[in-house]
Amino acid sequence: MLLRLFRRHPREWGPVEWLAVFGLGALAAAAIAVVVSMARGPGRCGDDLRDFDGDCVGVTADAFEADPGLKSLIQAVADENARVRQNAESPSSGPKIPYVRIALMMPFTADEHSAMTTDMIRRGLAGALAAQRQANRFGGPHYQLLLAPDGRNLDQWEPVVARLAELATDKRAPLVGVTGIPSSTPETRSAIAALSEHKIPTVGPVITAANMNAPYFFKTSANNDQFARALAHYLTERPGKKRGFLVWDNRDGDVYSKNLRSVFERHFGEEYGLDRRNTNFTGTSGTDQGIPQRFTDPVRKICNEQSDTVFFAGRDQDLPAFIERLAQEGDCGRTTKLRILKVGIGLEPTLTTEALTQRLDDAGATIVDASCVDPAWWKGKNKPEKALGRFLDQFNQLKKHKLGDKPLDDGYAVMYHDAFALLANAVDRTFSEFNDGGRQASKTPRIPMKADVYNTLNYPSISGGTCDSCLIGAGGTYGFEGPGKNDQWAVCKPVPVVEHPPPSRPGNQSSSTLYRTYRNGPAAACPS
Repeated sequence: MLLRLFRRHPREWGPVEWLAVFGLGALAAAAIAVVVSMARGPGRCGDDLRDFDGDCVGVTADAFEADPGLKSLIQAVADENARVRQNAESPSSGPKIPYVRIALMMPFTADEHSAMTTDMIRRGLAGALAAQRQANRFGGPHYQLLLAPDGRNLDQWEPVVARLAELATDKRAPLVGVTGIPSSTPETRSAIAALSEHKIPTVGPVITAANMNAPYFFKTSANNDQFARALAHYLTERPGKKRGFLVWDNRDGDVYSKNLRSVFERHFGEEYGLDRRNTNFTGTSGTDQGIPQRFTDPVRKICNEQSDTVFFAGRDQDLPAFIERLAQEGDCGRTTKLRILKVGIGLEPTLTTEALTQRLDDAGATIVDASCVDPAWWKGKNKPEKALGRFLDQFNQLKKHKLGDKPLDDGYAVMYHDAFALLANAVDRTFSEFNDGGRQASKTPRIPMKADVYNTLNYPSISGGTCDSCLIGAGGTYGFEGPGKNDQWAVCKPVPVVEHPPPSRPGNQSSSTLYRTYRNGPAAACPS
C-alpha cells in the first residue's frame, strides 16, 4: 500500500499520502533517538539522577558525574554498595546478609560562592565511606551509603527529599536515616523540616547554628552557643586587656554567621565592649549582596581601637583574606598578641599553611579556635583512643584518593564518620532487640525501619552518671538526653580550644584546653 503511494506523482498526493510520510518520518526519528540513547548509556547523571543547571540531583547507589576531585571516592562508594547488594541477593559464599540504607545528602559540586568547598566535600565523603566500611565488617544488617546530591547551593532538596521518603517505605532494604546536611542556610533549614515531616531520622555532622532544629534532626557537632561557652572557659584563664572587637558577615542568607554574631554578642558583648567596637564585611558564601572580603575598614578600626581580642563571626573561607589584610598593617603598635577567636568543626588547612602562618606572625596575631577536633589527637606520640584508632585504620586506606594536605585537621572526615556511625549503631541496637541478640531461630530476621531507628536514637543515652549507649566515636564519646532536652544536640561532646600557631609545649603535648558540651544546663556533670 505504502509503495503504491510513493509511486504516485507528488502532485497527485492527498492528505492521506502526506500524513503517511510524516508518520514514517516521526517513527524513524524516534527509532534513531532510542538507538543513540542506548549507545550513549544512561548519561552523565546515571539512571537515578537528573541534571539541574549542571548538577546531578537525586538519590543513587551508583556512580555519577560530580566534581572531578570526587570521582574515585564516588566510585569506591558505588563498589561497596554493589558488594552489599550482591551479598544480600546471591552471595558467593555464606548466607544472605540483609541490608538497610543511609543517605548522604549534600552537594557534590562547588564553586566560589558555595558554603562547602570541594575539599570539605571530599573529606566528608571519605569519613562517611570509612564508617560504612567499618560497619560492614560486622554481623547484623549491612549498609548501603546512598549518595543524595542536592545542588551546589543546597537549593535542589525537594526532589531529593521526595525520593528519600519513597525509599523509606521499602521493607526489603529500607532507608533508615539521612546524614550529610552540611551548612546552616535557609535551604538546609527547609530540608530538615521536610525530612522531619516525613519522620526520617536525620543527623547533621557539621551543623553549628544553634537555631537549626527540627523534631527528627540530631546533631553530632557542637553548636555556636556551646563553642562560645568553650571560648568563655578559655578566656576566664586568659582574659587579656578585654578590648574586644566583633567582625561579622553581613549576608542576610547566612544562618550560620548571623547566629554566631548573636551568640558572640550575648556571651561577650558587655565584658569585651562589642556593642561599641564592631563592624561588618560581605562573605563569599552566596551571591545576594556586596563585594566580598573587603576588610580594609575592619582592620583599620581594630588598629585604632588597639583591640587585643577579635571575635570573627564568619566562615573559614573568608578568614585568610582577613589575616592577609591584618598582616599589611602589622602589629599596629600593640604590645600583646592579637587573638582571633573563631569557632568551627576544625582548623581548615588553608588557615595553617606556612604562608598564612607567616602572615599571622607579621600581624602579631594568633588563631584561637573552639573546635570539634584537636589535631594533636592524631599527631601525638600517644596511641589514639580505641574508636579514633579504628577510624584512622579505615581512613588511612583511603589516602590513595588524594584527600589533600592535612585531611583530618578540618574535622569533616571525623564528624561525617561519627554521624554515619550514630545511625548505624542505632540500627544495630534495634536489630539486636528485634531478633533476640541474633539468637532468633527465624530465617527471616526483622529489619528496622525509620520509626524504629528514631525511637532508639531518641531514647536517652546518658542518664545520671552513666553513658551506657553513648556513641563511642572518632570525635570522642558523647550522647543525647532524650525528648525535650537540648534540641537533640550532642551532650558531653569534647570541644577543644586550639591555638595556631601553637604555643611551645614539651614534646607533642596538645596546646588546647578542653570543654564538654553541657547537659541540661552547664552545671550537670558528664560521666567520666
